[in-house]
Parts: sequence; structure tokens; C-alpha cells
Amino acid sequence: MTATEGLLVPPGHGRIVDTPAQRVTFKVTGSHSRTASTFEVEVPPGFDVGAHVHTRSEELFYVLEGELDVLAFEPRVRTPDHWQRWESAACHRVVRATPGTVIVVPPGCPHAFANPTDAPARMFFQASPPPDHERYFEELLEILGGGGPPDHAAIAKLRARYDIEQLTPLRHR
Repeated sequence: MTATEGLLVPPGHGRIVDTPAQRVTFKVTGSHSRTASTFEVEVPPGFDVGAHVHTRSEELFYVLEGELDVLAFEPRVRTPDHWQRWESAACHRVVRATPGTVIVVPPGCPHAFANPTDAPARMFFQASPPPDHERYFEELLEILGGGGPPDHAAIAKLRARYDIEQLTPLRHR
């Protein structure tokens, strides 16, 4: 791609990384953009990314289909479990995001999403700067693709390498 060419990714196209825990389609990567990596993420029923925080990354989520519980605030107390019960000093609580909901997460802001329903959800996800989330997704989905319960020690090492401080556990059915 040259500086005078754009990128067009038709529906259903992009590199797909698929496991029982999550399906991620890479739409725009660091080789195409200096500002952000862009993904389409299918979130299966029961998946919970766990509350976490980045010191450098900024993220944007846009719910396309289904429903997700989402968090994007600093809680009064960072309890080690059940981020769905957290509340901010300004009385913000976890919300149920439906199609059309946008969530912007600046660096340093705890955030999470989970699919508590029995139907898959789909979201547009953008992470800046690239390509950290591309590499992170590839390695995370490889770990989660092994079947059985998640290897929390391997996930913790992976997250430490990619500027992710995990506050509550990742879970999936």
C-alpha cells in the first residue's frame, strides 16, 4: 500500500483468529495505520474479559449486535472480583450496552466487558497505538484455544508484556 492508496475491507473479510472463547477479525492493522488497530470482535455468551487497565493504550468499542455489560470508570474500591458490582465516586455503575453504544477508554481508566446473555454479541473495537493489541489478541486466543479453563498464569505473563494490568479474572464458558 502506498501513501496514495487507501484500504477497503469488505464485509466478512480480514484475518480471523477464532477460538471457543472469542472470534476476532483483524480489519486494520499497524501495517495500514499509524494511529490504531481495528477489529471486529464476536463475544460469545459467558465471556468476561475481566476488569483491566492500560497505562498507554486508548480504546474505543462500538456495539454492533447483541448486548454487553460494560465498565469504563475508576471504582471507589478495586475489589479483586465481580467488577459488575463496582461503582465510581460519581455513582456511575456498569451499564448494559446495546447496538449503537460507544465506549471510549482513555489510558489509565479501568474497563471491562462481558456477555451475560445467551446470544453472541458483536462489536467494533479500536486500539491505539498499533500493533500491540494485534499481537496480544493472537497470543491470547492461542492460549484460550487450548480448551478447558483458561491458563491464568500464561495470561498474566502475556498481559504484563502488553501493558495490561488485570484487576479481575478473565472468564469464559
